[in-house]
Amino acid sequence: MRNWLTGLLIIGLVSIFGCEQQKELKVAVAAPYTGGAAAFGEMIRRGAELKQKEINEAGGINGMKLTLLFEDDAGKGSEASLVAERIASNPQIVAVVGHFNSSCSLAGQKIYDRAGIVELSPGSTAVNVCEGSPWTFRNLYRDDFQGKFIAQYIDNVLTDLESVAVFFDNDDYGRGLRNAFVSEAERIGLNLVASEAYERDSTNFKAQLTSIKSKNPDAIFISGLFQEAGLIVKQGREAGVTAQFFGADGVDSPDFLTIAGSAAEGVYLTTPFTFGAAGAEAKQMAANFEAFHGVAPDTWAALTYDAVGMIAEALEKTYNADAAIADNRTAIREHLASLDTPEEGYKGVTGLTYFDINGDTVNKPAYVKIVKDGQFVAAEKQLLELK
Repeated sequence: MRNWLTGLLIIGLVSIFGCEQQKELKVAVAAPYTGGAAAFGEMIRRGAELKQKEINEAGGINGMKLTLLFEDDAGKGSEASLVAERIASNPQIVAVVGHFNSSCSLAGQKIYDRAGIVELSPGSTAVNVCEGSPWTFRNLYRDDFQGKFIAQYIDNVLTDLESVAVFFDNDDYGRGLRNAFVSEAERIGLNLVASEAYERDSTNFKAQLTSIKSKNPDAIFISGLFQEAGLIVKQGREAGVTAQFFGADGVDSPDFLTIAGSAAEGVYLTTPFTFGAAGAEAKQMAANFEAFHGVAPDTWAALTYDAVGMIAEALEKTYNADAAIADNRTAIREHLASLDTPEEGYKGVTGLTYFDINGDTVNKPAYVKIVKDGQFVAAEKQLLELK
């Protein structure tokens, strides 16, 4: 009798804990929460947390709680590989939002492919991030588009700038964006007078800036991230460089303004999203974000907010508590891959997201910001289409 009762109790406990597990859906959010790119990671975390809060307060995903697991890759490919192995081997994690840095998404790509789990990046723009991987998606443009856009903006909008130097971070992001910019600049006849590289986490750029200054460019395009870009602009102005500085989306962080100080004034940069050109839903998200976190959201918070929303939508439509983890992971991939037309696309605060056969987003635009009075604002003139 005692054995029978004990067995019944065990069955009851297994049933209870089994039900508890089915009430929670876990998604990893991989980003640089420490290291030189931690400012990006903090906004990514905050954007994800806001979406998680809104989903769970609305009843979760088909009655199940969304739980986000934040994994720190420190913005380094070697760390990203370890993070990816840890995520992929955890049978409770159904998908990954991340990584941010292109080198990190690339480092994780083969691991996620092998395990059969989606990585949806809200920040990686290197051209080859999605190539050859059926499990990798992103909800922003590629650097071949961004590099072409920057060259055409300088040529068509900033028409008094005739000669350009390129100063690039010697990593996947910096090199890829530099290559795209140079290719388009040569095609349209911009005069390229110098090209200098630097290594991530460098702090002294005086030698390269002296070399660039000797070529007397009208503009300097910085192909890298905010931390180094802030120092480059500051040290450039201190060295008497008068050229117009132009950055890309890697410079799009409030910390750039802090690092560069007054030297940031007048710097242009591209970004995949700006609240100034957004609709009512994005402005409501910004208000909710500020009420929740006490600071205004940036581009990366908005893109991550949408990325979490896309995974949540996939779970809502496909998750089967009785299915194997591999089947649920596959269903998420198939749902994202099915978003291949404007009609099927995901309508988020950053606009309409749908994918081509490679997992790259289609027709996501670029915007230009300028620093005025110590703040990023939308540039007076935008480039509405490329030639």
